[in-house]
Amino acid sequence: MNHVVYPCKFSQLGLDFLPPLFPLRQPNSMEQNNPRHVQVDGVDPFIVDDTEDSLSETDGPQSTSEPPPLDRLSSTESQANIRDEVPLSSPSQSTPIAAYPSPQARRESFRNTPPLKQSIILPPVPPKDEIPALYLPGLISSSHFLPLPNTDPLSVLLNKYVEPEIRPARDLSGTWSHTDFHTLVMTNSWRALARMARDRIVAAKPDDLALILELWFLRLSALARLRLFNQTSSECQNLFSILSNVQPELVRNYLFESILPFELEVMRARTKYWGGDPYGYLDELMILLNKCKKKARGSSAATDVEMWKERAVRVGLIIASQLLEMKDNTAAANLLLPLCQPQPDGTLPSPPLLSAVARLYLDTGDIDSAEVLFQRAEADPSCDDTTKEMNQALLAIARLDWTAAETELRSILDREPENPIVGIQSNVLFKATLIHLPKAANNLSVALLGIGKLQEGIHWLEEAFRISPSTVGNVEPFLFNLATLYELRTATSHDKKKSLLVEVAKWAGDGLRANCLKLPTT
Repeated sequence: MNHVVYPCKFSQLGLDFLPPLFPLRQPNSMEQNNPRHVQVDGVDPFIVDDTEDSLSETDGPQSTSEPPPLDRLSSTESQANIRDEVPLSSPSQSTPIAAYPSPQARRESFRNTPPLKQSIILPPVPPKDEIPALYLPGLISSSHFLPLPNTDPLSVLLNKYVEPEIRPARDLSGTWSHTDFHTLVMTNSWRALARMARDRIVAAKPDDLALILELWFLRLSALARLRLFNQTSSECQNLFSILSNVQPELVRNYLFESILPFELEVMRARTKYWGGDPYGYLDELMILLNKCKKKARGSSAATDVEMWKERAVRVGLIIASQLLEMKDNTAAANLLLPLCQPQPDGTLPSPPLLSAVARLYLDTGDIDSAEVLFQRAEADPSCDDTTKEMNQALLAIARLDWTAAETELRSILDREPENPIVGIQSNVLFKATLIHLPKAANNLSVALLGIGKLQEGIHWLEEAFRISPSTVGNVEPFLFNLATLYELRTATSHDKKKSLLVEVAKWAGDGLRANCLKLPTT
């Protein structure tokens, strides 16, 4: 049996965002024999031209063929801040893509994309004093919603391995009327949230379009978190089939440009990925990215410009996430490096951001470039001790210096003994729907495994679970590592994993991938 223990990787911090809350998918044989290298050339999703430069028509796409050298992190170029993250989920497996165009054809397609100002023409919308009244009763019809399944993978394992008298009860009814929205989100009760959104949509007034569309987004997001990707795609198609048939065209343009939540457009693009079309997914994201840049250039209000800049950053990060999953680390680096450059007002990139990009270099094996970025992060006065020690620990792990990694990670846990979920970075890249990893305890167990202290590694993971079961019980890479260490430690690992299943069932919410416990379902 092959055992793989995952240290804390850049992709687990959010770039396999899209949720990626689990061990990374291994490429299939077709992907290994046909590596894809999709360069998104000439597109800087993080920089929007200044007002005085926005009307220039001389800008065009630039193409590069090599990874960006680290010396391109100059101190004179601008970048946009990242303030929010986009949570999204990942499907359990990818569909073979042999039917899609070759990587060379795709690269040529990206390189031949015309300049933004020529390729994106925003549709006309009515003046503000002529805003039409929209009444769409079709959006609240119950026929657009499919029933939710009354079981989940974790319940299947409980029924198979756990006796009824000690089997934890799991609520799969989706009842939501006696719980507030905040509690449902914090407890990962996605089934109840999906049902709540559906009930409120059906009961809404047809003219309250803004509320209805927000509830639609909540419904689709909850379905995605439940990993019901086919159902999510089907209901999303039902929604946009209604919106696309609104007449006249001027009213439909107003609906899409002024009322439709931007998150729903991202969700619609995501359905391409769930349908097994990763290149089509990139195409849709590029359309959204160009729209964001065009809107930012055309907006007069400072708040609108900032909003569209921020959205452009978020879409660019989703593109980087997808490129990383497609093993195109060079193109992902091309997109992320502008974030490491100072802003025009002299503001420097934050230490968490520099650390996150450095971890990308660690994943690609470029340890020297990662070390330079780590040093830049540590030189910032705002960089805390935990971030510095975590960066040094990851650098030591990359160099297989397990003793140094152990020292740094013990220092973190000794300073915060009741908080093993340390080093968590918010607003770094994006959550891919993501659950934060208990990085310090997880990485320490990997370092201890490297020096042969297997039992102590198990102890740290079990201690982290004991202190924060509601958090750790929903982190799939953590559970996978613990189950793997059980297999390496003892021949009675099956009983250990059954006990872990019982504990996880008490705390885990909906949508957990049960295969992280390494218990067969058949």
